[in-house]
Amino acid sequence: MRDIQWEYIFNVELATDSFLFIMEGIGYTMLISLSSMLIGIVISLFLALGRMSSLIWLQWPSRLYISFMRGVPILVILFILYFGFPFIGIEFNAVTAAIIGFSLNSAAYMAEINRSAIGAVPKGQWESAKSLGFSFWPMLQLIVLPQATRIAIPPLTNVLLDLIKASSLAAMITVPEIFQQARIIGGREMDYMTMYILVALIYWGICSIMTIFQNYLENRYKKYGEI
Repeated sequence: MRDIQWEYIFNVELATDSFLFIMEGIGYTMLISLSSMLIGIVISLFLALGRMSSLIWLQWPSRLYISFMRGVPILVILFILYFGFPFIGIEFNAVTAAIIGFSLNSAAYMAEINRSAIGAVPKGQWESAKSLGFSFWPMLQLIVLPQATRIAIPPLTNVLLDLIKASSLAAMITVPEIFQQARIIGGREMDYMTMYILVALIYWGICSIMTIFQNYLENRYKKYGEI
């Protein structure tokens, strides 16, 4: 077994010189992650309500969608959208395909989170709102969702962190995000180890900032725990 060449594990000079080039991809990373999160939340709310519905024609399609998206690797979905759809005459650019893929996939996970959070709101809150004359959507918007949001924030933030990290898979369909930029430098300089360690540190920094944002949201919605 050859001795480990520690000097090749991390080249500080290369990492410093390449940092700005790699960070050129952060716009794509955040665009894909945040757009997919927002779109996914909207889709997930309807999926959660469908999943909780007593109507079979709403409940079972929601169950099927959630089961399928949770059971298929996101990379397969990205490849279907970007490489497969052109064969049937539908073409997306790489960024659009990534946003669609991550949105559809993350919605399935967030649907289960939202379903649990909505279900955790005491039934007395629903009954009180009904007795005050609230119809379903105003009751959901003004009474139920604020309380459910407080419960859902920690797991939803974990989904966002997963989206930020999983956005690196968009490099497989040529999106020039952070990981793709690191791959370019690694191939040019024949030093993938340095680039991969650097990009790992960058993702860690982004996720740490998102965790601070999570703490802010938790404190912001804490008041609804006393409703």
